[in-house]
Amino acid sequence: MSTREGGVSRPPWHSLNLGALVGDDPGAVADNRWHWADSLGAQPVWLNQVHGARVVRIGLGDIGREPATADAAWTDQPGLACTVLVADCLPVLFASSDGRVVAAAHAGWRGLAGGVLEATLAALQDGAGVAPSDVVAWLGPCIGPRAFEVGADVLQALGAVDAADPRFVSRPRPDGSARWLADLQALASARLTAAGVRQVASSRLCTVEDDSRFFSFRRDGRTGRMAASVWLRQRG
Repeated sequence: MSTREGGVSRPPWHSLNLGALVGDDPGAVADNRWHWADSLGAQPVWLNQVHGARVVRIGLGDIGREPATADAAWTDQPGLACTVLVADCLPVLFASSDGRVVAAAHAGWRGLAGGVLEATLAALQDGAGVAPSDVVAWLGPCIGPRAFEVGADVLQALGAVDAADPRFVSRPRPDGSARWLADLQALASARLTAAGVRQVASSRLCTVEDDSRFFSFRRDGRTGRMAASVWLRQRG
């Protein structure tokens, strides 16, 4: 997982902005992406993310092509890094326990509600024969439970049974309008567990609260993007 440090972008994208469509200088983004790939020792394969649940398989032929429109990717090819961009949304990285396949998913509340995590697990099972019980998942930094204020529409989309659902904390606004605080990482962890994943690790880091390390769209509006990548090492 990258942070905002170590790149060449100028404010408000300073400095390791890896997002190509956020208003930053394309040359700076290209330099930052080269730096990220060099630090990984693997080739990141970028996606055109749309807050959906589509999952794609990536291979060597995807290097240098236009990014696929999807919010998750998986591969069994060493040296290719499944990569998602975030700036408050939740990055989820997957690996099979036998080290054969990896995957990355972009799970904001829309993607989470739309089933992107379950779709990723289904892709690993259908494409590589890896059951959810044989998958390890990691939840990266995202907007945290003290900062993720949502309305009734998001509450319902995320599966609240009713307004008193214990997974959400009621925090009415001063004008009396109903609002809640939601824990995106806890909600994602619960969905993964329900889908059969037995090992889920969570960073428990909040992008909004740590402006020195993380970009945050909720906090800053015009800002950069961080990357979460997972890859299989080259053998030999």
